[in-house]
Amino acid sequence: MNCRHCQAPLDRVLIDLGHQPASNAYLTPERLETTEVYAPLKTYVCEACWLVQLPSFHRSDELFTPDYAYFSSVSSGWVDHARRYVAAMVNRFGLTAEDWVVEIASNDGYLLQFVQQAGIRCTGIEPTASTAAASRALGIETLERFFGVELARELVAERGHASLTAANNVLAHVPDINDFVEGFAVLLAPDGVSTFEFPHLVNLIDQCQFDTIYHEHYSYLSLTAVQRIFAAKGLRVFDVEQVPTHGGSLRIFVCHDGSARHVQQPAVANLLASEAAAGITGWDYYATLANRALKVKLDLVEFLVAQKKAGKVVAAYGAAAKGNTLLNYAGVHADLVDFVCDAAPSKQGQFLPGSHIPILPPAALYERKPDLVLILPWNLRDEITRQHGGIAEWGGRFVVAIPNLQVL
Repeated sequence: MNCRHCQAPLDRVLIDLGHQPASNAYLTPERLETTEVYAPLKTYVCEACWLVQLPSFHRSDELFTPDYAYFSSVSSGWVDHARRYVAAMVNRFGLTAEDWVVEIASNDGYLLQFVQQAGIRCTGIEPTASTAAASRALGIETLERFFGVELARELVAERGHASLTAANNVLAHVPDINDFVEGFAVLLAPDGVSTFEFPHLVNLIDQCQFDTIYHEHYSYLSLTAVQRIFAAKGLRVFDVEQVPTHGGSLRIFVCHDGSARHVQQPAVANLLASEAAAGITGWDYYATLANRALKVKLDLVEFLVAQKKAGKVVAAYGAAAKGNTLLNYAGVHADLVDFVCDAAPSKQGQFLPGSHIPILPPAALYERKPDLVLILPWNLRDEITRQHGGIAEWGGRFVVAIPNLQVL
């Protein structure tokens, strides 16, 4: 087994979360009677380029299917993040109606709607039919394709180069990261800018965010590794920002290596130095994650069993991919968590993969009045507790399991 970027042999296992189904493979009632596909969820650390990665047990078209159930606009906080991003990019780079903005993995138009409102030409690239249709309903041109060199060349031949490309939470999702990155080198105008957002590997390790590991995430990214990957395709990371989304992410700004317009910002060298000081280029930094994750698992199971024995009703909130990793790693099923609520209509009426916990609309919280509500997408903890603080009326309390078990 070799590194997907540099082809060095992979020998170091970061963590083995057992065999699990794909985290976004929600089940209809009919599919509960069929066999689920499980694959190893084991991540490796490349000691040559320090890219943390999961082998490609699934093809992209097996994971990102036409009925893909994740719609970005469900989270009001994420939509507001996108609105602020667009305003900042228009201001920083002086974008006008003469420019062309392309978003890769544009989902349901959550971001490009603001580009469109600014009067700037835009195109979304989104391979899942369900979310692409929602984007088109907003009047946004959306191509149902996977992005890479081939599509980039087609776009340039037909329309020219892009002034700005955005790629949020997709760099980790591509099995061929080299082809994906090269696509931006093809598509981007000579002085254009590409931005990428992705969860920062440092937070995964330091805050025990092991539940962000799932089959749809092929890579787990540090600036140290990402800078090398982009440099190999003639692209330069000229700025970086740390943003709070998804438990702590990086937003990197990339240009062609030869572009004189974009001056190298001190933030890049500063963050690289910070990662080095943390130990990101040495195995010892990674070696303790597995034991810390095991403690999270054991604490959660012990807590849920104790609640069940005490006659308490436990529900969950947020049918998130990260929640499925946690539940399946811990071996939690509907005998310990009665149901999970989610605001996305695309998930309601289905069942979580592996655990088979039923997914209900948020109204079920107030109808069934559970004693405890386990927040699975802990990155949305503040949003969820604010929206559903009414559970306190019957004495209900929220619980989070990561980085450690807390009853709020």
